[in-house]
Parts: sequence; C-alpha cells; structure tokens
Amino acid sequence: MAQTKGKKKKKQVEVKIADDEGIFQANQWLDKGYKHYLANEYNKAIEAFSSAIALNPQYALAYYNRGNVYAAQDQYERAIEDYNRAIEINPKESWAYNNRGVAYSFERQYDKAFEDFNKAIKINPKHFEAYANRGNVFADKRQYDKAFEDFNKAIEINPKEAKAYFNRGHTYSDKGQNDRAIEDYNRAIEINPQYAYAYHNRGRVYLNKGQYDRAIEDYNRAIGINPQYALAYNSRGNAYYYRGQNDKAIEDYNRAIEINPKFDMAYNNRGLAYDHKGQYDRAIEDYNRAIGINPQYTDACNNRGLAYYNKGQHGKALEDYNLAIGINPKYARAYSNRGLIYQDKGQYDRAIEDYNKAIELDPKDAMAYYNRGNTYSLKGHYDKAFEDYNRAIEINPKDAIAYYNRGLAYLKKEQYDRAIGDYNRAIEINPILADAYTNRGIAYYFKGQYDKAIDDLQKACGMGYENGCKGLQMVLQERK
Repeated sequence: MAQTKGKKKKKQVEVKIADDEGIFQANQWLDKGYKHYLANEYNKAIEAFSSAIALNPQYALAYYNRGNVYAAQDQYERAIEDYNRAIEINPKESWAYNNRGVAYSFERQYDKAFEDFNKAIKINPKHFEAYANRGNVFADKRQYDKAFEDFNKAIEINPKEAKAYFNRGHTYSDKGQNDRAIEDYNRAIEINPQYAYAYHNRGRVYLNKGQYDRAIEDYNRAIGINPQYALAYNSRGNAYYYRGQNDKAIEDYNRAIEINPKFDMAYNNRGLAYDHKGQYDRAIEDYNRAIGINPQYTDACNNRGLAYYNKGQHGKALEDYNLAIGINPKYARAYSNRGLIYQDKGQYDRAIEDYNKAIELDPKDAMAYYNRGNTYSLKGHYDKAFEDYNRAIEINPKDAIAYYNRGLAYLKKEQYDRAIGDYNRAIEINPILADAYTNRGIAYYFKGQYDKAIDDLQKACGMGYENGCKGLQMVLQERK
C-alpha cells in the first residue's frame, strides 16, 4: 500500500516536471517567435509561436503574438481567430481586444471594432493605443471631431506615443490639411526614427503637394527600414509615374507585386504606367488582374475602359464605364469618360447628360467641365463652352489642355488675339503640346503674321505632329 502511494506521488512529480519543462520550452519558442517577428521574418515567427502553442495550448500570449504576425501579413481572418483564442483564455487582456479591433477595422467590420476598442478602454482606461485606433475608425466613418478627440486623448495619456501622432496626421491628410499632417508625421518620426509607416505617409502628403523628390526620399526611408513594405514600393512607383518616369514606376510596381501577388492596386497602377507608354494590351492585362482580385475595383474598370478607348475599341470602353457605374453609381470619372464616347459618336445631348452627372457628383472635376465645354463648342454654343473652360481653369490653373480648348473656341469665333493668349499659356505650361503650336500658328496665319505662323507650324511638324506639317505646307504654298 505504501509502495503504491510512493509510485503515485512519483508519477505526479514527473508530470509536474514535464509540465514545467513544456512551459519553459514554450517560453523559449515565444521569445524566438518575437525576435523573428521584429526582424520581419514572418514565416519563422509563425512556426515559433505555433510550437509554443503545441507545447502549451493555454498560452494566450502565443496566440496573441501569432495573431499579430497574421495581421502584419494582412491575413486578418486568421489574426481574428488567434485573438479570439487569446481572449477566451484570458478575457482581461486589453491588448488582445485592441488588436482584434484593428483587424476588424481592416475588414471594415466597424461595429465589432468599436466594441473591441471600447472593451479595451473599459479594462484599461489608460489604454492610449485603443483610443488612437478608435479614432481611426471614427475617421474612416468621416466623424472627424470624434476622431480628433480620441487622438488627443491618446496623446494626453502618452505624449511619447508615436502612433497617436501618426493617426492624427493621417486624419489631417484625409481632410486636406497637409501642413498639419506633416507636423504630426514629423513628431511621430522624432519619437520613433524607425517608424516606416510614418515615413510612408509623410511621403504620401508630399506626393499630394506635388513635391515628388521629397516623397521619394520618404519612400526610400520606409523601404530601407522594411524592405518587404509592398505599399511603399507602390507609392514610390506612383511618384515616379507622376514625374513621367514610367519605367522606374513599373520596376517599383513589379516589386510590390512580387512581395504581394494579390496587390490589386499595384496591378492597376502598373496598368496606368503601361497605358502612358502606349502599351495598351499590357495595360489591359494588368487591369484584368486587378479586377480578377477585386471585382468591385471601380478604378480598374474605368482605367481598362480608357485603355480600350485609346485602342479605338469604343464598344468595350463603353461596357467598362457602364460596369464601373453599375458597381458605384456615384463614380464621377466613369460618367465623364462615358460622355467622351457619346461625344465621339455625335450624341452630344447624351454626352452633356453624363458630364452634368459627373459635375454634380464632383464639382471640382476640371476635366468634366472642359469636356462639356468641348461638346458645347461642337454644338456651336460657344458662350456655354467659355463658361465651362473658365471653370476648368479656375479649378486647375495649370491645366494646359483647358487653355488649349478655350483657345480653340476663340479661334472658331475668330477672336484670334484671345486664342493666341490661351495658346501662349498652354505652351508655357506644356512646352511640348504640339496641338497648341499648330493652332497658334493658324491664328497667326489668319492675322496675316505669316513668319510667326510658319515658325509655330515648323515646331509642331518637328514634333512629328501631322496636322502641323499639313498646316506648314499650306502656308508655304500660299506664300509662293
């Protein structure tokens, strides 16, 4: 009997030792996983955290950290599963609620996100990050006053919390308050010089301000900190695209896609770069990939329509514009582009209807105004055309095409001096706009200033513009 008791006691001790050893090994795997996570070695981190969970299935911290790795890879459903398990094991862990709320917000499940952030704050009223993240959801819902309240509260609790400044900067950027956004990103970077997201978003603000070199500098810093940052490559590609460096842009979009083959935005943007290079078939391939990944991607549908339009396949273009409008009836650009199709087909009233709709949805769409102006001009309604051109120029004073089109209307009305003034401005903005040289040459011709006419038409012809060459030939023959 005593011997049996001794064996039982020995077995209990052995089990206890085995349990302790398992917990010890689980802790070691947790430490390894965390180091891999900090090094952006996500697959190794997942393996390590999974090993910790295998050794200790009640290890809430291992589930929580594995959820963080999934979230870093945009695998939000798997992240939520791990946060659920961590909360089930430890319902008082505020960070698990906070991070699950972040995952829900990326999945656009805002009500669930609010519940989680509120729960985190209830458990820990000083949870500055939960305030910062709840502020993000308010901002996504365009409840900016509530968003700023939460960001300010987070900063009040912890003035050294870079993320709160980052989030507030992001909201200022969304509101178009670029300078205030830059101030907050600067503060975030000052607190955390390795904050790749802050460099990226500050670069985005510089991009919006047209400061492409400064934007590229910030994207370079973000990529230097995190070479697997697909969004930073995509954004740097955008900066190169706006600088007209399409090949460099394509290189960056390639890298973004290599890192994340499901990156629909990168396919769409690469398509735009190919479009600018006149490689319409390759552009269409990329738009197809983007739409295949995200069938609701209205920009990609619209852009594919533009590529078909540029190829002269107006029927397919019209299908894509209709598709974009079907997905989002408030998508202004698709109406404006569809208007061009109707305009080309001579269906001017239908074109004007679409331009009206585009302007109703986006009163600052300069292109819709000057396209409508073109249609009015084609109908001979020059006064209405001038009103639209004037509005387009008021919205965007650096739009060479708007000056060109207004100049064309003046030319048709035989107001040659005004036409020449607008062509001068168009050429000043875009010195390689061959159409403007051609039409200015024609205006000079009608004014009897033949030398100036010949000079402009020679420049247009030298740019390879056929109408410029024809105009030059006509003037030279008449001078003989």
